[in-house]
Amino acid sequence: MKTIFKTLLLAPVSAKLGVLIIIIYMIAAIFAPVIAPYSETEVVGDVWEEMGSGFLLGTDQIGRDLFTRLIYGARNTISIAFVTTMLSFFIGITGGFLAAVVGGWIDQGISRVIDIIMSIPILIFALMILSVLGTSTPILIIVIAVLDSTRVFRLSRAVAMDVVVMDYVEVARLRGENLWYLMRHEVLPNTLAPLVAEFGLRFCFVFLFISSLSFLGLGIQPPTADWGSMVRENAGAITFGILTPLLPAVAIAVLTIGVNLVVDWFLHKTAGIKES
Repeated sequence: MKTIFKTLLLAPVSAKLGVLIIIIYMIAAIFAPVIAPYSETEVVGDVWEEMGSGFLLGTDQIGRDLFTRLIYGARNTISIAFVTTMLSFFIGITGGFLAAVVGGWIDQGISRVIDIIMSIPILIFALMILSVLGTSTPILIIVIAVLDSTRVFRLSRAVAMDVVVMDYVEVARLRGENLWYLMRHEVLPNTLAPLVAEFGLRFCFVFLFISSLSFLGLGIQPPTADWGSMVRENAGAITFGILTPLLPAVAIAVLTIGVNLVVDWFLHKTAGIKES
């Protein structure tokens, strides 16, 4: 813990800002019921009341407190995006390492299946599958995780291919170590830096992708608070000069920027690039 704190103290201002943004969002997501003044679905005022008229950020299209909806939206959107990214990485890394370590027809078979999936635009593929299977949260997580794992597979296979030819991996093979040992103890520790950086980038992509699906009506379903659906539901307010739909859009943008600032710093640090 002291090492992490010391590293953050030596980090550039941009990285510190990114960490601060992530911490604020995490606090909002974890303690949403404590921070939010109302319940997630409670109607507490008139339609599109202005900021400061008894409500910190005004109300939405049916009179729910917008600040409350934003806080609960952080919990719902971020938690689903995080779980989806974790599942995506588990599938992608397992497949990528398996292809790299075993090679041969297994590598070729998995790679060709991945090529077929990646040849279809991911948004169109997701819309097609969700239209058939429905838009419940478990299905949403599984569908996005499987589609996104193709990108993780490509990276994990590429970095693992450079590791499996190393002498220490050959020594482990000669010792008779099994496949899981090679993947877990030999390949993973030596590919961790690019994979951690990719995790941040893929989280941003999944986060934005879920928000996009919610905006189209196939993501997180009402009355559950979600930033993407909040933009869609309140889009009509723009006609009257009300900024309500811009607030969840700003929340999405700020978190994306914060994560990217941290990822950028991590890439510079692991690559040994000094800040000018």
